[in-house]
Amino acid sequence: MTELSKSVSDSVLDKGSTVRKGEELNTDVVTGWLRTQGLTLSDEPELTQYSGGASNWTYRLKYPEADLILRRPPKGTKAKGAHDMGREFRIQSLLRPVYPYVPNMVGHCADESLIGSEFYVMHRIEGIIPRKHMPRGVQLNREQARQLSINFLDRLIELHQIDIHASGLDSLSKGGGYTRRQLDGWNQRYDKARTWNVSSFNKVRRWLDLNCPEDVKLCMIHNDWRLDNVVLSPTNPTEIIGTLDWELATVGDPLMDLGSGITYWVQGDDNFLMKMLQRQPSNLPGMMTRQEMVDYYMQKTGIHTNNWTFYEVFGLFRIAVIAQQIYYRYYHKQTRNPAFKNFWIMVNYFDWRCKSLIKKLG
Repeated sequence: MTELSKSVSDSVLDKGSTVRKGEELNTDVVTGWLRTQGLTLSDEPELTQYSGGASNWTYRLKYPEADLILRRPPKGTKAKGAHDMGREFRIQSLLRPVYPYVPNMVGHCADESLIGSEFYVMHRIEGIIPRKHMPRGVQLNREQARQLSINFLDRLIELHQIDIHASGLDSLSKGGGYTRRQLDGWNQRYDKARTWNVSSFNKVRRWLDLNCPEDVKLCMIHNDWRLDNVVLSPTNPTEIIGTLDWELATVGDPLMDLGSGITYWVQGDDNFLMKMLQRQPSNLPGMMTRQEMVDYYMQKTGIHTNNWTFYEVFGLFRIAVIAQQIYYRYYHKQTRNPAFKNFWIMVNYFDWRCKSLIKKLG
């Protein structure tokens, strides 16, 4: 496997861009707070903002002495329990000793008076983030692409095998019935965020309710497992060195985690509508298909189900709710990000795709 040269790797590292209008950050205040956390900072940072996230706002603060990431919730109405910076910080703090792909945490600030919201800061993991396409200069052959998809699944399996009791992560658990609680919760979120121009999802929701299984087991799950939430080595882009965006992480059913991840996985033979939703390079020649990923996961973990369609349909419905919550903020002018303008079309497409999967069962 050919490694990238240092000069090439510098050009493909994930970088932020100009801060969006209305989402400015008071770096004087943040720098002062960081110094109270024990960091020695001699100057103001170079500030950029990442555009990849559709939920929380993420900034890079590059100081001479430290390269940091700040995450804060968006302005406007938010779903109850969502955008909990303290929870996200605590999860990563507990995970770091047992799952080395989590960034090192700096601190969490609950005082909303500083920048208008709570926030937390962590150290940046320098590497490649594979968004819709691999960065220019990073080319994977079929063998490398397959290895990346295997490594991607192996990191998920490793997460699912963490001892939640020894690590203290069992404090996140609400006990059995996770799958049913998730279905009920996402139903409620959709009803609250629905606008006039999206489907009711009534047929899909009835089917999910009738086919909801018991939990296969309880373990630590990420709940947003995508290639654009991992960091790849700058010198070996098949190697995963970091995992990001733990906002939805909890203790739950691992097949729910796998199902949610699979539904983001656009493959080469998908229709044009699915390809329009692509946000990770999962369609590269050599990448596993969705079915191959499910088969690999079950073979390696020993977990099996005869009700896989439920997890895939639920994953699509959950994505539809997330997209609708984001669109709801755009519709009510709580965000100006133009990328969210047509999210309602995605929501209707997910309804159609869910019904197609159900129809295949006969």
